Amino acid sequence: MEENYNAVVEQKNVDVNNKKKDKKPKSKVGAVIRGILLFLAGAVAGSIAITLLFVLVVFGILGVNNKRIETLVGQSTILDKDTAWKVEELDKIIHMYYYEDIDEEALTEGIYAGVMAGVGDPYTCYYTPEEFTEMQASWNGNYEGIGAYLKFNQDTGYCTVEGFIDGGSAGEAGTIAEGDYIIAVNGEEMYGKTIDEVVALVRGPEGTTVTVTFEGANGRYDVTLERRKIETPTVKYEAKEDGIWYIQITEFDTITSGQFKEAIQAARDDDMKGLIIDLRGNPGGSVDAVVDVCREILPKGLVVYTEDKYGTREEFKCDGDNELTVPLVVLVDGGSASAAEIMAGAIKDYGIGTLIGTKTYGKGIVQSILPLQDGSAVKITTSRYFTPNGNNIHKIGIEPDEEVKFDADAYLNEDRDNQLEYAMEYLKKKITN
Repeated sequence: MEENYNAVVEQKNVDVNNKKKDKKPKSKVGAVIRGILLFLAGAVAGSIAITLLFVLVVFGILGVNNKRIETLVGQSTILDKDTAWKVEELDKIIHMYYYEDIDEEALTEGIYAGVMAGVGDPYTCYYTPEEFTEMQASWNGNYEGIGAYLKFNQDTGYCTVEGFIDGGSAGEAGTIAEGDYIIAVNGEEMYGKTIDEVVALVRGPEGTTVTVTFEGANGRYDVTLERRKIETPTVKYEAKEDGIWYIQITEFDTITSGQFKEAIQAARDDDMKGLIIDLRGNPGGSVDAVVDVCREILPKGLVVYTEDKYGTREEFKCDGDNELTVPLVVLVDGGSASAAEIMAGAIKDYGIGTLIGTKTYGKGIVQSILPLQDGSAVKITTSRYFTPNGNNIHKIGIEPDEEVKFDADAYLNEDRDNQLEYAMEYLKKKITN
């Protein structure tokens, strides 16, 4: 069975809501044990020095401007002498009995990952400096690479090309076909390599080149490709019949707002009569990005608000200058999550559109990224969000106004999207009435 990541090669394995981009502990108990086992693993030099190191790096006193964190450090329940003693003992056991040499850097990084995993929240995690750099590139929607989509074929052990991004050298080469296997990168064999490992080798600074060995219907061949800075499309749009326009938003990144503005302006310039916004499979993304998108269609008022554990409320508002005046349908499903649910929830609360499809995922919490002094970072759940009417949909989801289940057989065998067809017919009736 193939595992289709539908990921941009060299970019990311995506997901804000838990599917593609988040790290999850295998279990809460396992995470806690791992956190304890790895916590301050280099404590041979002494528990006091190690405890100080942990405070400076993990809580980021030198790198995070957050007085609340500085205050809480002195109240920590895990940085006590018993913990330090036990970790020293575990550290001795690891170095004395483990059957191979220990990767000290990986063990140290495991300290921080283990502590964050011990929270037991699938959205709270630690990023190494390398991982954080990768994450920042994904938020910006830009990356430097060859511009291809990949998936891993477990039967063959190789990654295959699934498509191309406009502006990338892979699509312009003319010799690479969808379905071709990546056999080697710069002469290094790729058999059994994960997408992440292939991505790490194919990516590189803009203007440099990489030689990739492919194999397909025309045999095995080498292509030297230029790495370029590429903007990942997160919005696709097209005019349908009867004045209906279709806009699909695949996720909410920094670039999404600009791409959506371009799409909605094209629709307005064409004197659209109705609009379909497709949020199916959209895992979410940036709160700021989705609020900017919502400001292009919502009436004046709240878009969403958040509340943290201290009751602090933050409101995100719309001035209503761009309020949509034509019938609107929003397509949703179980893959619509987080920021996608912010948009769907606001549209439903204001009654300016009809939600069609199936119930959304149900992620009503917000994560914050806290960079640390050494270039690493932590992502931690900091607040709940609420729709304009005060609804928190966490672990509940949003029910569509009209439930239409997706017909997978029709899509696979007849290339028919029954949910989109239903939305088209629904809007046609709205337009004529």
